[in-house]
Order: sequence, then structure tokens, then C-alpha cells
Amino acid sequence: MEQRVFGGTGRQVPVLGQGTWQMEEDDRDEAIRSLRAGLDLGLTHVDTAELYGHGRVEESIVSEAIAGRRQEVFLVSKVMPSNATYAGTLAACERSLKRLRTDVLDCYLLHWPGSHPLEETVRAFEKLVADGKIRSWGVSNFGVAELEELVELAKPERVACNQVLYHLEERAIEHAVLPWCEARGIAVVGYSPFGNGRFPRPDSPGGRVLEAVARAHGVTPRQVALQFLVRRPSLFAIPKASRVAHLRDNAAAASLRLSREELARLDAAFPLGAYSDELPML
Repeated sequence: MEQRVFGGTGRQVPVLGQGTWQMEEDDRDEAIRSLRAGLDLGLTHVDTAELYGHGRVEESIVSEAIAGRRQEVFLVSKVMPSNATYAGTLAACERSLKRLRTDVLDCYLLHWPGSHPLEETVRAFEKLVADGKIRSWGVSNFGVAELEELVELAKPERVACNQVLYHLEERAIEHAVLPWCEARGIAVVGYSPFGNGRFPRPDSPGGRVLEAVARAHGVTPRQVALQFLVRRPSLFAIPKASRVAHLRDNAAAASLRLSREELARLDAAFPLGAYSDELPML
């Protein structure tokens, strides 16, 4: 599995990881098997959040999947904005650590911008780093305006990543957010890379291009999509797979290499669309 340096952390992290959003709705045993299969194949970046299933995903799925294998995992969780006061962030982290049955998170994120002062959240993150509760911190769903506010409070190298919605038919981050983060060495982690139910139909214009590229390599359209979405050195993706077969398909995308001509065809087939100050999110 290809690895890249994750922002300013200096850590080598797999370019493809494992998301767990809505996994509480899936078959628990199969979801755990899928996460473990992912670890076996090198997808050791596991992303979760206190929001997911109101803590059930952390407690009953992720904790079980990584039991006995914690040292292999780059473990990420998130604090909800409603909890992101100084004291609230510290308490939320302790709850996540308890549910995940671990002493430390590799990265801890603010799930999206909220109403509490960002200064309090950042101060709590730095306290958690100093106390050995987290190794790094970052944000999720931050547009350029929020990122600019953030780097007034902390140097860019303290911000490990910005986790954002990114799939073939939602490439808005490429207008401003992605270049901004790249210029400051901040990793960009794409969530819902298959569009959360919006994957291109085979009979659509873009879908036909995907199918053609996939046939040329003897792979699936989803593998082509994943490889396109991590084509730049700053990019990572965390597709969710709650079935082992789906997980294996995702993992195989890491070995795919697309030519410049193929990347250009995909780029043309899935245009960026108009720029907007509002960052799309799920």
C-alpha cells in the first residue's frame, strides 16, 4: 500500500484508508471483518467520530476491529462542534478514547466549523497533544475563510489535515481549498469518494469514460475513481467498506497507475463546476 507523509506530522500514512460513517447501520460482524481485512491489506488509516452512531461505531465496531492491532493503526476521530469548547473538547476526547479502548489518538479533528470560539478548540487540541492523548490534530469541512482563521491561531504545520467531501462529481475543493492546503503542507483527506450514492451511472457520459478506462486496465470503475482522487501528493481518501469484497476492491485501487492521457480524459469528463465560497459537505 502506497504511503505518503501526512501533513506536518512526519508520519507515513496509507494513501487509502477506511471510513466508518453510517457503519452502525451495517451488519456489525461483517463490518468488523471488513475493517480487519483492510488492516491486513495495509489500509491502516481508520477514520471515525463521536457523531457516528452516537458513539456506537467507535465503541462496538472500530474498537473491536483494532483490538490487539492498535500499533498498526493510524487512528482518527472527531469532536462535534457542539462539544468544541476548551473543556468540552477535552471531555469528548476522553470519551472517544474510552470507547475505542486506547490511550491515544493519532489525529483528532474538529468535525466542522461551529459556534464556539475556534481558539478554545485549538487550545484544547494543544493541551491534548501535550498530555499525550493525541499525536496530532486537524479539521474537517473547513473552507478557505475558516482555514485562514485557523492559521491565525496556530502555525500551518500544526494543522495535520483538512478532511473534506471529494468525489468525481463534487470537485469544488480543487478551486481554492486544495491549493491553499497544498501551499501550506496540510494533507487533504477526501471523504465519501464514491459520492454517497451518487457514483456515476455506467450509461452517463462520465460513466462511459470511467468504464473505458477501467476496461483498459482490467479493473473496476470504482478503482479508477479512487486512483483519480488521490492523483496529487497531498491527497488521501477514506472510502467506507462494510463488506470484505468491497474492501478488497478498494484496496486494489492502490496499485493502479493512470496515464496522463487517462487523467486528462477523466478531468474533462467530470468538470469542476462553478466556484462557490460555500464548501459542500455531507
